[in-house]
Amino acid sequence: MSQKIRHEGVIDSIEEGCVHVRILQSTACGTCKVAGYCNAAEAKEKLIDVYTTHATSYQVGDAVTVSTSQDVVAHALLWAFGLPLVLMITVLVLVLWQTGNEGLAAQSSLLVLVPYYGLLFLLRHRMRQQMTFEIE
Repeated sequence: MSQKIRHEGVIDSIEEGCVHVRILQSTACGTCKVAGYCNAAEAKEKLIDVYTTHATSYQVGDAVTVSTSQDVVAHALLWAFGLPLVLMITVLVLVLWQTGNEGLAAQSSLLVLVPYYGLLFLLRHRMRQQMTFEIE
């Protein structure tokens, strides 16, 4: 059984089948008493979309806990950063090996990200079904 990652938040808005929850994502030192005086402290507001069939049972302003599994986070990191890195390095090495032109190899490795992220954009609805948040 995988552990859950939880964030406290407030419901920002509700649409049919989707609850938008605003969370405060902070680093480990974000809640420190001297965080206001330290440049290392960082806290950001994030808007999480929770797709649920029970959207009508919530109200704007309700305090909720949003959670997801570590497996979902791992898959998201793999799709967003891991596979693009492998793809870039592969294209860089192949183009450099074939042409010997470092500039062309660098441009090719960056340009390969355009169709990759375009494909992710096209598959976003399918990925949304697999990578979900839930309200506890």
